[in-house]
Amino acid sequence: MSAPRIIQVASGKGGVGKTWLSITLAEALAEMNRSVLLFDGDLGLANVDVQLGLSPKHDLGSVIAGRARLDEAITKYEIPSVSGAGGGARFDVLAGKSGSGVLSALTKAEISGITRGLKVLSDRYAHIVVDLAAGLDQGVMSLCMPGSTTLVVVTDEPTSLTDAYAFIKLLSIQEPAADIRIVVNMANDREHAWRTHAALTNACKNFLGLNPPLAGFVPRDDLVRDAIRHQTPILFRHPQAKASEAVRRLANDLLLPVPRPATIISTSSRK
Repeated sequence: MSAPRIIQVASGKGGVGKTWLSITLAEALAEMNRSVLLFDGDLGLANVDVQLGLSPKHDLGSVIAGRARLDEAITKYEIPSVSGAGGGARFDVLAGKSGSGVLSALTKAEISGITRGLKVLSDRYAHIVVDLAAGLDQGVMSLCMPGSTTLVVVTDEPTSLTDAYAFIKLLSIQEPAADIRIVVNMANDREHAWRTHAALTNACKNFLGLNPPLAGFVPRDDLVRDAIRHQTPILFRHPQAKASEAVRRLANDLLLPVPRPATIISTSSRK
């Protein structure tokens, strides 16, 4: 199986670090000299541009309003340095409409137009990282693109696990062969991550006949908050941080030519 071209980052529940992981994953892939487009798919409350300190000339709102084409709404982002010079790694950003819920009211046809546009743009990039909105509404599920790799971000909070399970259930119904993998965020250590992963996958096995693998985990790290507060990607601001090293491992593992995970256990056990 080749490296995934479109990587969707989902959660089910907000507040688990999904957008931060999307940004950091895009940065990690860019560090590896991969061409990357980061798409803010949170159509209700986009904030990728806020976390990066960007003020794009055009965003997805401009595209929907007919003021720009999808490719014209792309903003180039170069990792800044303390001195203001570029940090080297670069990736492109297609921002949503920050602080507005307007895009959450898009019709299914309009969302389909966006996904078709992203498919066209995918020919220009090694990877497109899509930061999906939290939640389980139709808009979120409509933006999920067949053939993508979906990283479901969870923490050990019960609501995070139950909402992640619900998202996996809906996605597996919509796309039975979906490539779904779990990322445990804010883990105390590796054992804690495995326990959290097991709590989710036990439910998936028992009720859906699925066994999504653990793609990786990100340990608790106070430097994450510092990077977000300074609107600077953590891999540049704190390259040796535990969280930075974890996301680099995750990005590297995504590029490994490993066989597709055999996630379907038994279709007869689905409920």
